[in-house]
Amino acid sequence: MKYTGSCHCGQIRFEAEGDIDGALACNCSMCQRKGSLLWFIPRSAMTLLTPDSNASTYLFNKHHIRHRFCPHCGIHPYAEGTAPNGDATAAINLRCLDNIELDAIPVHHYDGRAS
Repeated sequence: MKYTGSCHCGQIRFEAEGDIDGALACNCSMCQRKGSLLWFIPRSAMTLLTPDSNASTYLFNKHHIRHRFCPHCGIHPYAEGTAPNGDATAAINLRCLDNIELDAIPVHHYDGRAS
């Protein structure tokens, strides 16, 4: 299935394709503050509908994950990184997708503080 998503102001818009079989809630210092529910897909399954330059990037800790956010409204719609097998990965913030029922998606809690 193909989903559309965006930040609050629309400066960042994207499509993501795949089956949402679950979400990840992480308690690391960044994710806990953002409150995002993450869906991991191959980066090739995500298409930006706005210029990449519309998104700012925040790096912290080991600098392995590019946390992308809108410099206008502050929303973090996705992040980019590399999966353990070396594949480019996108972590989509499910809260930024249009027309999905969040309550119907099972959530796995990950202890990012311990990582």
